[in-house]
Amino acid sequence: MKVKNIFNWTISILAILLVIISAYFGFAQKGLNSGTSASRWSNQNGVSEIKRRGYLRVAVFGDLPPYGWVNSNGKRVGYDVYLAHRMTQDLGVKIRFVQVNANNRVDTLNSNKADIILANFTVTPERKDVVDFAKPYMKVSVGVISPKSAPITSANQLKNKKLIVTKGTTAENYFSQQKNVNLLKFDSKTQQFNALKNGRGAALADDNSYLYAWVKQNPKYTVGIKSIGPKQYISPAVKKGNRSLLKWTNKEITKLNKESFFVEDYNKELRPYFGKDIKPTDIILA
Repeated sequence: MKVKNIFNWTISILAILLVIISAYFGFAQKGLNSGTSASRWSNQNGVSEIKRRGYLRVAVFGDLPPYGWVNSNGKRVGYDVYLAHRMTQDLGVKIRFVQVNANNRVDTLNSNKADIILANFTVTPERKDVVDFAKPYMKVSVGVISPKSAPITSANQLKNKKLIVTKGTTAENYFSQQKNVNLLKFDSKTQQFNALKNGRGAALADDNSYLYAWVKQNPKYTVGIKSIGPKQYISPAVKKGNRSLLKWTNKEITKLNKESFFVEDYNKELRPYFGKDIKPTDIILA
C-alpha cells in the first residue's frame, strides 16, 4: 500500500513538474516570438543603443564620385559622406563607415553590419518591402551615357545592343523590364565604367545625378538620355522595424532642410563636379 502511494505521489509530482516546464518554455517562446525579428533588432540598435556604444555605422559607396568615394589622399569624401558627418555630429556620436556596393546595401543592414545606408539609395516599392526609408534628400531618375562618337539619344537605339548597368540599381530594374535590351551587369561602379571605356557595351545606364559628373570628367562621353522612366528619390534607409532610428532620421532631414544644409552640401560636394547646365534644384529638394 505504501509502495503504491509513493508511486502515485511520484507520478503526480512529475506531472506537476511537466506542466511547470511546459508553461515556462511556452512563455519563453511567446516572448521570443512577440514582435518581429526587425523590432527586436530595433531595440538593440535604436538611437539609445547607438549613443551608448558611441558611434553610428554608416554604409556608403567607396567608388562613386561625387557622392561617396576615397580620394587620392585616402580620405572619404562626397555628398553622402558630408551628410553622414553632419548626422553623427547632431546625434552626438562618432562615425564608422561601412563600404558597400549597390547590390549588397540591403544585406549590409540585414546582417547588422550597418545602422543606416547613405549610399545614393533610390526609393522603390520593392526596396520598401525590405528596408525602411526616411524622408528623401535628393531627386533622381535613370539616365544613359554613351560615346560622343556613337551617341544613344533614345531608347529605341538600345534594341539588340548591350547596355551596361550595376547590379542592384534602379537602372537594372528598369531596363530588365524593357524588351530587346541586352544587359551587361557588374558588381561595382568602377567595373561598369571601365567596361564602357573598354567598349564592352554601346551605352551605360545609371542614376542621372552622377552621370552628369562622370561625363564632365570624361568628355569623350555624353548623357544622351538625361531622364528615362519614373522620377524617383534618394533617401536614407534603416533596417525594417528600426523605428527609433527612422524617427530620429526623419526629424534630422526636416531640420537640415530648414537650415538649407543640402544647398550647402551641394555647393561644397557637387557643384565643382557638375557642368553649368545642372542647377541645385535639379538634384536637391527645395
